[in-house]
Amino acid sequence: MVTLEKIRTDLGKTLEEDKKLHYVEVRADTLEEALDDAALQLNCRVVHLEYEVLEAGFAGMFGLMKKPWFIRAYQNPEEAKKASIRKSQAGTDADTIIEEEKPIDKDGVFYVHYFSSQINLKVVMPVGKGVPVQLSEVLGRLKRSDTIMIEDDLVKQLVKNGTDGKYVPVGQYQHNPAADALLTVEISNDEMKASINVTSPAIGGAEISAEQIERVLQTQGVVAGISKEKIEEFVDMPIYGVPCVVAEALQPVDGRDAYIAYNFETDRSKLKLSETETGQVNFKELNLIQNVVEGQPLAQKMLAERGKAGKTIFGRYLEAKNGKDIPMPLGKNVAVDTDGRTIIAKTNGQVMLIGDKICVEPILEVDGVSLKTGNIKFLGTVIVKGNVEDGFEVRASGNVEVYGAVGKSVIEADGDVIVSLGIMGRDEGYVRAGKSLWAKFIQNTKVDVEEYVIVTDGIINSNVTCNKKILLQGKRASIIGGHLFATEEIHTKTIGSSGGGSETILEVGYDPRAKQRLDELLAKQDTLTKELDELDLNIETLENIKKVRRTLPHEKEETLKTSIARKNEIETESAEMTEEITQIQQHLRELKIIGKVSASGTVYAGVKIYIRDVKEEIRNDTKAVTFYLENGFVRHGKYEPPSAEDMKRTPEGYAG
Repeated sequence: MVTLEKIRTDLGKTLEEDKKLHYVEVRADTLEEALDDAALQLNCRVVHLEYEVLEAGFAGMFGLMKKPWFIRAYQNPEEAKKASIRKSQAGTDADTIIEEEKPIDKDGVFYVHYFSSQINLKVVMPVGKGVPVQLSEVLGRLKRSDTIMIEDDLVKQLVKNGTDGKYVPVGQYQHNPAADALLTVEISNDEMKASINVTSPAIGGAEISAEQIERVLQTQGVVAGISKEKIEEFVDMPIYGVPCVVAEALQPVDGRDAYIAYNFETDRSKLKLSETETGQVNFKELNLIQNVVEGQPLAQKMLAERGKAGKTIFGRYLEAKNGKDIPMPLGKNVAVDTDGRTIIAKTNGQVMLIGDKICVEPILEVDGVSLKTGNIKFLGTVIVKGNVEDGFEVRASGNVEVYGAVGKSVIEADGDVIVSLGIMGRDEGYVRAGKSLWAKFIQNTKVDVEEYVIVTDGIINSNVTCNKKILLQGKRASIIGGHLFATEEIHTKTIGSSGGGSETILEVGYDPRAKQRLDELLAKQDTLTKELDELDLNIETLENIKKVRRTLPHEKEETLKTSIARKNEIETESAEMTEEITQIQQHLRELKIIGKVSASGTVYAGVKIYIRDVKEEIRNDTKAVTFYLENGFVRHGKYEPPSAEDMKRTPEGYAG
């Protein structure tokens, strides 16, 4: 419930806040000029001003009856509070830094000056380990031949506590007005500076005070740029007969031009080699590619700033230039975000600055993969116009196309892998494709493909896993040695070799990864079963000894506890494996694909063919044959060529 007391309290708080606000009253020909002037005096931006119009201006007619605007302006309370906090924090941080770097020690100082008919004292307290002002020194300076009276107790108090930067009257002297110092003001022709020139007072004459200087400046029309610090410095330690600048024009500040803040390195020479934990440089990781993903911010346009007008010491405006705007540097595959300032990527790829345009290239082209390029990791498609040399890696979120050959390397793509020549892995090469693989031949390489493996010449001594079909279509198409898995079909011309040579195994009709996982689980479970048998024997032996002797030595007791704990772990792990094995076996049984292996030429003796879980070892050379499963047996049928669709299959984007 809103009560009268609450309203009164809120209004009281608002009133207190308003009292704290510093305001200025300004007259100008236009409202815009008045606001600019107020912002200049309050040291803030025009958008952070609040104001009230005391007198509305009038532009007049034919130069007659012109009337200036008169406003009272102050900074928005919230912005004023934030500015105060920022200033306080900045001051605190600066003080902390200075204190940490070098403690400041300053001795106390005092000044004695004669203003009007009074003797005035200013005492500045020491800082840190500085020496304080001595009372005897102060009293010695205060007492001279023309001194009439000194308030000793007041002087003692001021020496002890300081005067807070002000001059305090502490006595009187015999004043002779004819001996007073004389003050003149000099104004530069361009209204940019005001200087004072003061003559030295004679004995009994008064010196010039800060209030006198400010009053004389005002009478001369100086309204802006007055430096109280310089005036106080002159009053403390006057230099007579020499001009001293006490007011300077407020110089205009031109607005900063708009610019682009990049979120990526625009100077490729600054891209650094990666280092190992020991500090060694890995020359295969050159880090030359700056990958970005769709929607990623690439740069931001920092808007041009409005210039801050200046003022001559007479208050005449000095125009400032506003910052210049620049166009957004939009190249290919980039866009501007909803804020109108941020440039984002429209696709995955490599961000580059081409000319003065920001571009995202979804395709990376290199002449070859070697020490010159290092390993390649790219969010897009990689085209290698030459070879991928031994020991290097190419990883891409799109396709990988190699116009040459692939050596003992690693190729990984979320899309297709296309190799114009062969893949020679030397038992260490690895190729993974999220879609399909095309190659002239595959030799001594591990291959893992989600869809199709299509080869022209042959697959030799390689381990190939494929979730759909393995198709060898050339005149010399042959599978010699190695282990090939395909869920649906394997088509080739020749399987095995006449001399036997390396073992050749082909498996179809099931999910190859599920089958591999099943084999791993069964092998691991067999190992655990053997370990469990040994543990059971050891536990039984130790427990029998414990029944007879009632106790066991400490070491054997610990062995018994460890063995029992390990047995429980194995039983739990084995139970989990059994559950996973059951699930995989159920999945394999439910597969509707039967699978088949076809050879238009010869299948040599010694080749092993698995269709589902049924094994067929070829004992005699067989020609033009298709192997398929019927009634739980592998049958030899008439050769069935691949479908017309499979014969015409090409990489996406290539002509058939």
